[in-house]
Amino acid sequence: MFTQRFSATRRGARLARRLATQQLDAWGVPYGSEPSDAAALVVAELAANAVLHGRVPGRDFGLRLAYNTAKDLVRIEVTDTHGAMPARSPRGAAADEERGRGLVLVDAIAVRWGISGRSGPGKTVWAYVRASQADV
Repeated sequence: MFTQRFSATRRGARLARRLATQQLDAWGVPYGSEPSDAAALVVAELAANAVLHGRVPGRDFGLRLAYNTAKDLVRIEVTDTHGAMPARSPRGAAADEERGRGLVLVDAIAVRWGISGRSGPGKTVWAYVRASQADV
């Protein structure tokens, strides 16, 4: 299990992605492999959403990773303290928009994903990604 809090800044989001790939590598998911890259993208999108849409001044966001070796899945959780919930069905973005594709990407990459409330203010957005390249 890996748990860390980060400043709700772009720098914090980048650090979350980097530390996630290091942790995955330590768990045997090689850095630069397809599963590592997929997990890094999910962490990057969820962390960016926490920074851009879930930021509450003076509050951090959290990252939690859990590797279930029996199911070959990594659970990624990003928690923020903003009460607004994102749409469960990502809408996508128009071709000329620069934003709005994050949860669409998560939906395409993750085995499954969702949003959970939490005690206290905020929410947790979670996703499961494969830890190997094996087809299921």
